[in-house]
Amino acid sequence: MTVHAPCPLTDEPEEAGWVSDARRVIRDADDDYFAVRPLRYWADFLVSLVIAYTAATVYLVAPLGSWPQLAAFPVAVFWLYRLGSLIHEVCHLGQHEMRAFKVAWNLLVGVMTLTPSPFFTRHHRDHHSTRMYGTPEDPEYVANVLEAGNWRSGFGYALHILAFPVLVFLRFLLVPLTYLTPRLREAVLERASALTLNTRYRRRLTPFDRTAIAMVEVPCFLRAAMIPATVLLGLAPPHRIVLLYVLAVTTVVLNQMRQLADHHFQGDGSAVSVESHILDSCNFTGRDPLTWLFFPFSIRYHALHHLFPSMPYHNLQAAHEHLARTLPADSPYRGLDQPSWWSVARRTLFGGAASVA
Repeated sequence: MTVHAPCPLTDEPEEAGWVSDARRVIRDADDDYFAVRPLRYWADFLVSLVIAYTAATVYLVAPLGSWPQLAAFPVAVFWLYRLGSLIHEVCHLGQHEMRAFKVAWNLLVGVMTLTPSPFFTRHHRDHHSTRMYGTPEDPEYVANVLEAGNWRSGFGYALHILAFPVLVFLRFLLVPLTYLTPRLREAVLERASALTLNTRYRRRLTPFDRTAIAMVEVPCFLRAAMIPATVLLGLAPPHRIVLLYVLAVTTVVLNQMRQLADHHFQGDGSAVSVESHILDSCNFTGRDPLTWLFFPFSIRYHALHHLFPSMPYHNLQAAHEHLARTLPADSPYRGLDQPSWWSVARRTLFGGAASVA
């Protein structure tokens, strides 16, 4: 199959014919690909939760350098990353859909890992906005924080990843200080209330956003304060903080590795059309180990997800296969398939034209 290079991100009609065709095919399908299966969400969540927290507990309490600790570490990282990835589904569920699931995820994962969904939802939806996608204000467009082939940019990107868990921890630990003045509070809400590496991103705040952020800040503050408090009170050894940092930063690295290949990052910083937005995105249908590692819960169908943001993760593969069977052989949708994570990630890191297979 030919893998088409993405077209330049230029001004085009609002919606190309092939995009309308793809949406029509899914709309007219016998299966409802937008139907949420709550049992699937709960099963994936609970299995990931039990394995991740069990492995993390062994890693944290086992003797330093012991074989149980060394064996538990990769298991904890993999399942914590998988568990944390469900924040993406929490974001895309409808406002009144699966409320108990959203609350459970935030209490048991968002607060405990200091990644509550109110700090992700707004900026992720901005990433889906055609008006913001690929622009300097796009919070998830890696090209905004990493210049391909520039080692200084790559070094700065790596340092930011290493610092990110510390910055998030301090953001919540210092919550009381954010209320010292209204101006400081406003600056923190706009510039430090999104889980993004793009420091140029400014969060557009609605009254709902302000309420949601305030509601999760208190439990997150208590969680952040608990980490040094347990050490100061002699309830945990000092190296516990280092172990938690290593666990957090490794999980962040997995997430950033995925983001290197979500898109081709061919934009020039200007707003794009719907078609260019989709053509700049990738589907990974192969079975290579790195794709399997970096893309849990079928989010490897990332271009399809941008075409249908509200489609549940558990239906993406089936919807993709239906489109592949139904769309014409020359449909640009087929060219969204990429052979492997590395085939895209290497261009993000080192530059070069999109490959044609």
